[in-house]
Amino acid sequence: MVTRRTFLGGLVGAAIAPAVLRAGQVGEPEFLKERLTSGSLPPMAERIPVRPRIVNLKEMGLEPGAYGGTVRTIIGSQRDIRFMTIYGYARLIGYNKHLQFQPDILAGFQSEDDTVFTFTLREGHKWSDGQPFTADDFRYWWEDVILNDKLTPGGGALELRPHGSLPRFEVLDPLTVRYTWEKPNPMFLPTLAGPQPLVIFGPGHYLKQFHKKFQPDQAKMDELMKTYRVKKWQDLHIKMARSYRPENPNLPTLDPWRNTTPLPSEQFVFERNPFFHRIDETGRQLPYLDRFILNVSSSSIIAAKAGAGEADLQVTGIDFNDYTFLKEAEKRFPVKVNLWKLARGSRITLLPNLNCADEVWRGLFRDVRLRRALSLAIDRHEINMVAFYGLGTPSADTVLPDSPLFKQEYADAFVKFDPDEANRLLDELGLSKRGDDGIRLLPDGRRAEITVETAGESNLDTDVLELVHDHWANIGLALYTRTSQRDVFRNRAMSGSIMMSIWYGLDNGVPTADMSPAGLAPTLDDQLQWPLWGMHYLSAGQEGVAPDLPEAAELVDLLSQWGSTAKFEERQVIWHKMLALYTQQVFSIGLINSTLQPILRAAKLQNLPEKALYGFDPTSYLGVYMPDAFWYKEA
Repeated sequence: MVTRRTFLGGLVGAAIAPAVLRAGQVGEPEFLKERLTSGSLPPMAERIPVRPRIVNLKEMGLEPGAYGGTVRTIIGSQRDIRFMTIYGYARLIGYNKHLQFQPDILAGFQSEDDTVFTFTLREGHKWSDGQPFTADDFRYWWEDVILNDKLTPGGGALELRPHGSLPRFEVLDPLTVRYTWEKPNPMFLPTLAGPQPLVIFGPGHYLKQFHKKFQPDQAKMDELMKTYRVKKWQDLHIKMARSYRPENPNLPTLDPWRNTTPLPSEQFVFERNPFFHRIDETGRQLPYLDRFILNVSSSSIIAAKAGAGEADLQVTGIDFNDYTFLKEAEKRFPVKVNLWKLARGSRITLLPNLNCADEVWRGLFRDVRLRRALSLAIDRHEINMVAFYGLGTPSADTVLPDSPLFKQEYADAFVKFDPDEANRLLDELGLSKRGDDGIRLLPDGRRAEITVETAGESNLDTDVLELVHDHWANIGLALYTRTSQRDVFRNRAMSGSIMMSIWYGLDNGVPTADMSPAGLAPTLDDQLQWPLWGMHYLSAGQEGVAPDLPEAAELVDLLSQWGSTAKFEERQVIWHKMLALYTQQVFSIGLINSTLQPILRAAKLQNLPEKALYGFDPTSYLGVYMPDAFWYKEA
């Protein structure tokens, strides 16, 4: 029996909106007036799709708004212009605020047993440069990017070939495409809806000039490579096509705002996309806001700048320990600060590197008794009271109660403060000998010293490590802290130089069984507890090393099983097996979750929820709350 799931978006009554626009009942943004007057931009009725996505704000508990305004926000580096792709959250298929799939860029889609996916585009949808967005943009990306071994040497993203081979791709008509796998691929839709979406289409009309197949003029290609400082045509195409980090201002986009600033810069200006495909129920085209200005600053002073009135919207670069300071700013500036719940598995997590280069420590970290002892020795109640004013929840690194997959036993795994049991486990491990200072001795006679490394982006991390230092000293382990920049930090982890790191827990703390459990298994090279195993998975065995710890290998096997079934009940069972194994093995030492994240906004900025879930995946930070519907209510 074939199970079909069909989703239609923005179709009911959608043809009404253009009629309203043609009747002249809805005004245009003042921001576009000059271009409209000169005739360089067509009127709204000709810019939006025949059936745009209609966002009924009143039904969502929000208020239809007015055009205009600029939002200032602060980023820690040029790379962080990617936040605009995350915040804008224009996806083929996205999540609503209840984390259910819905069509967005697509007019609708159909899934048959998670094996056959048929996507329907919106007639009349255009890129930000006014060129048509059609099935040809999917064909270009498939035939000339994914199937081109120079541009995609690895054979395509793993989400496209979960069982080893790519799907069959078909263009059924100018507005319909289909992807067909031989086995179910439940990873496909969640990856399209994610904060860093799987790319399966691109503006071929623009990108062909950088593609060897379509650029016969070698002199022109050489000139382009020289201009953009690359040595190979494929590097040129990759650079000019990068959409997640939109560094190329000329790259057409479907996002609500488009970058207008080339690199390098200390300030990036994103302006409204006049061809964006969403309108509100009154017929006004989204986004309401004209412009986002991203000012680059040092990560360490983002909170200070935000509290000094230099941001109209700030969610990244600030942390809970900045809350009191930011709240004080309400008295000096027209801003409001709300607290949202962090949607990660743990706000602070200690990650023993099971791939560390030190042979003795590597062997110890791979013994579950050490990982359990380290966890049991930590007084999470003290950390919660000192660092989070008692507002967080002591917990393992696992899903939150907001997830339908939550079980208390996962949250409680080895989190009770029990230094006696921790000491017993360490003695059992053969670490019973101690030096004169009370620190245990390793089998090779060295002091049991653990250096925990941090990317240095939050004072909260170092504050917590000071507390853990005392907790571990009580069981005969010496903790030292080392701070480095994020890039150096990542490289040291990959090389095995890092013994242990402090970072966030699971990216997605509020999953459903339909979302991928890949975060629980070694699947990425930036998973700090097993980067080499993660690289092995990510590269399909070409780099890194295969997991040689049975429990880690079992997690990879369970993930494969999840990716091979179309049955929700079976996915749910696999999720629970993975959650149980991950928490019992203490592969990451979670400390506190359900912590609160400050959200600073201009007081007159409307339609931001007072309370919400905040995280990278699946909420895309602000993304699922539709920043294109934020607007300024003038005093």
